[in-house]
Amino acid sequence: MSASPVVPALRDRPAGRQPAPVSAVPSWLRFFTSELRLVFYRPRNIALLGVLAFIPLAIGVLFKLTVNNAAAGAPPFFNQVAGNGVFLSLAVLVLMLSLFLPLAICVVAGDAVAGEASHGTLRGLLTVPAGRTRLLAVKFSAVVVFALAACILVVGVALLVGVILFPVGQVTLLSGTTVPLADGLFRVLIVALYASVGMAAIGAVALAASTLTVHPVGAIAAALVFVLASEIADAVPQLSAMHPFLVSHFWLSWDGLFRTPVDLSGVEHGLLSFVLYIVIFVAIAWARLTSADITS
Repeated sequence: MSASPVVPALRDRPAGRQPAPVSAVPSWLRFFTSELRLVFYRPRNIALLGVLAFIPLAIGVLFKLTVNNAAAGAPPFFNQVAGNGVFLSLAVLVLMLSLFLPLAICVVAGDAVAGEASHGTLRGLLTVPAGRTRLLAVKFSAVVVFALAACILVVGVALLVGVILFPVGQVTLLSGTTVPLADGLFRVLIVALYASVGMAAIGAVALAASTLTVHPVGAIAAALVFVLASEIADAVPQLSAMHPFLVSHFWLSWDGLFRTPVDLSGVEHGLLSFVLYIVIFVAIAWARLTSADITS
């Protein structure tokens, strides 16, 4: 299926309107902002963000209703939510990193290239001077921005719900040390940024899958299977030798930020793992996109 050339920065222009005067804004920036509009204005993605914002509210209410039922063996921070609403953001992030956040990222990244191919616009995008490498860079950059926005949204809503439903004050760390509220909030922000890098790694996997098919659903499903397989393998003690190589293994390795002194070893290993996944799978996507014979 073929399509007429479409200039990326002008994809939203109504038909029949004359070209606008040449802008002083660099072409790559117009391309990038156009891609961000496509990602954040798409109804499906808006719905995804809406669901991500609703889940922390639902979890916060559930914690409020069960505030007197402390669970033995619960993950860190879960039993501290009743005493300080700041910990609700960390508890929510732990729960959502297992499925909801990876699902949202897979949907957006899996559709990035395959969606263009299925709609017949990919060939037009590749005819403009931007080139395939810049196209891939813009697509992945938009996925990274979406991952960052999703993690900040989840943590932000959870913090707001925690402030409304629970007491808020000085933050008691896992080591027993108490730090000012501002210090605790800063550590929560670092955790959100760390989680967004982990989700960017998932975005790279889904983007690579998106370059291998013209069916977005197939790319999304493949990326989700990859993520779920990683989480299942990470839960099997007999596979401990491969755990450090799994994409999901370091998602929750930020608890050292809530100790005194701060232990960054888990965060450093996690960032190294995420960056390696990003490099490997973006390279796969680049090799596929730059060598493929695009006919639709």
